[in-house]
Amino acid sequence: MPDKQKDKAGLGQMDRREFLGAGVAAGVTAAAGTGLTTAAHAAPKKGGTLKLGISGANTSDSWDGRTHSDIYMIMAGHGTAFDCLTEVDASGKLKGELAESWEPSADAKTWTFNLRKGVTFHNGKSFGADDVIESLNLHTAEDAKSAAKPIVSSITDMKKMNDHQIQFTLKGGNADFPFLLSDYHIVMHPAGGVAESIAKGIGTGGYKVENHDPGVRTIMSKYDGHYKTDACFFDSVEQIAINDTSARMNALMTGQVDAINAIDFKTEALLKRNPNVKIFEVTGNQHFTFPMQTGIAPFDNPDVRKAIKLAFNRQEMLDKILQGHGAIANDHPIGPANQYWHKDLAQREYDPEQAKALLKKAGMEGLTVDLSAANAAFAGALDASQLLQASAKAAGINIKLTQEPDDGYWSNVWLKKPWCACYWSGRATEDWMFATAYESGVPWNDTGWENARFQELLLQGRSELDTDKRRAIYHEMQQLCSDDGGTVVPMYANYVDAHSTKLANTGQFGNLWKMDGARISERWWFA
Repeated sequence: MPDKQKDKAGLGQMDRREFLGAGVAAGVTAAAGTGLTTAAHAAPKKGGTLKLGISGANTSDSWDGRTHSDIYMIMAGHGTAFDCLTEVDASGKLKGELAESWEPSADAKTWTFNLRKGVTFHNGKSFGADDVIESLNLHTAEDAKSAAKPIVSSITDMKKMNDHQIQFTLKGGNADFPFLLSDYHIVMHPAGGVAESIAKGIGTGGYKVENHDPGVRTIMSKYDGHYKTDACFFDSVEQIAINDTSARMNALMTGQVDAINAIDFKTEALLKRNPNVKIFEVTGNQHFTFPMQTGIAPFDNPDVRKAIKLAFNRQEMLDKILQGHGAIANDHPIGPANQYWHKDLAQREYDPEQAKALLKKAGMEGLTVDLSAANAAFAGALDASQLLQASAKAAGINIKLTQEPDDGYWSNVWLKKPWCACYWSGRATEDWMFATAYESGVPWNDTGWENARFQELLLQGRSELDTDKRRAIYHEMQQLCSDDGGTVVPMYANYVDAHSTKLANTGQFGNLWKMDGARISERWWFA
C-alpha cells in the first residue's frame, strides 16, 4: 500500500519476550497495523439513532457468530450486540473487552485470563467463566462449521479457576493467543442459553436486538448499564442492508443513512463534491483474491497455477478497479500493515509469454477454465474478472466467466466453485491469517492447498519467541504461498468508507476491518 507503515504501531518495535512480559498483564498489547489520525474532536455526545447502509447482507444471516463472513453481520455481531474477550482498538493495540487482563506462562503455552465483573447479558444473566467455556466449545462441536475452529481447537484444556478467572492450556506455545480471542467469530453467549442467544441475538454488547430481518435490516437499542462507559453513545442503531453500491452511495448523499461502507471509486468525485459527506480511508491488510481449489483439475497442477498468476495484469487492476486506493500484491495474504511482511520478495509481474511456456510444459496449451464472480466478492469484482479475461487471452488462457447472484454468494459459490473471486480483511498477526485460511484442513482454507514445508513452518512460527527467527519463518511462508499456493492475490485494497458530517469520532480509525474496525456503532457519535 502507498504509505507502507508496516511497523508504526507494531510488535516489531519490541522483542517478543518483552512483548510477553510487558503490557500483557495489564491487558494491553500492541498489534501490527495502525489507524489514520486526524484532528481531535470535541467530547462525545450521547443520543440519536445511527443509520448505516451496509453491504454483505444475506437472507441466510443469523446471530451464530461461527457463520459470520461479511461486514454486515460482523458489524451487527461483535462490538454491537456481542462482545469478545479481547478487542483490537482503533490505534491497533489489543485491549481487554470481557477479559480485563491475562498472564502467560514462560513458554506461552498456558494463559490465565481474568474476566470482567459486573457484566450482564441482555436477558439479565451475569457473565462469567462458564459462559466462556460453553461459548468456545461451540467452535469445536462435532457439527461445527466455524472459521474459528483452528483457534479454539488449539486449546487442550479450559480450567475454571473461579467465576471470573479461567486458565487455558494450549497444544503448543502461542505468543499471539490473546489476539486470536478478538476474532469476531468468538463472541460470548450465555451458558445454558446458547440456542436462545443465537435465535434472538442475546449478548453482552452495548446494544440489544429489537428486530432482525435477515438480508433487510437490523434495529438495536442501547443496553442500559453496559460496562463500557466510554463507548456506545447512540440511543439506537439501525443497520440497513444495501448490497448495491450505487444505491448505498445515493442513500448517503440524500441523507437516508449516516454512513456507508465501500464507496464506488467510479463516482467518488460525487461524494467529494457533497459538503455534507466525508470520506475516510485507512491502509490495512485487506486483499482481493481469486482462490483456485488445488484438489480439482487443472488447478492441481503447480505449473497451471503459476501460469494463471502470470496472466494477471496487476497494475491495470490497481489503476482501473481500485483507482489507486491500494497496492499491487504478490499472491500471499500478508500485507504492509503486518510486522513480518516480506517487502523484499520479488514481485510477480504480468508475463503472458512465460505463462504460455508453463502451460506448454504442463501439456495444457489453449487452456479453458471457468471463473465465478459477483460484486458481492468485492466492489468491482466483475470488472476485475473481465480485465483478467482480456489479459489472460494473451497467455493462451480462455476464461469462461459466470456472473453469480450477489445474494447467497458466500454460501453458494465461495468454497463451492473451483475458481471464484473473493476478498479477505487480513488479520492482525501472521499466524492468525495463516491459521484461518492456509492451515491444512481448516474450514476457510478456500483452496485446499497442502504443502508440507508450509505446515511445518506454521507450527514453528507460532511457538517461536525470537523475533528474528520468527521473521525468517514468515518470510519463507510468504514465498511458498506466492510460488506454490492456490490463491492469486493481485492487489491490496484500502478501506474506503464514507459518513455524514453529522457524525464525529476521535479522528483515529481502526484498520483491522472495514468501518473503523467494524465498531463504528461503539466508537462514533453525533456531533
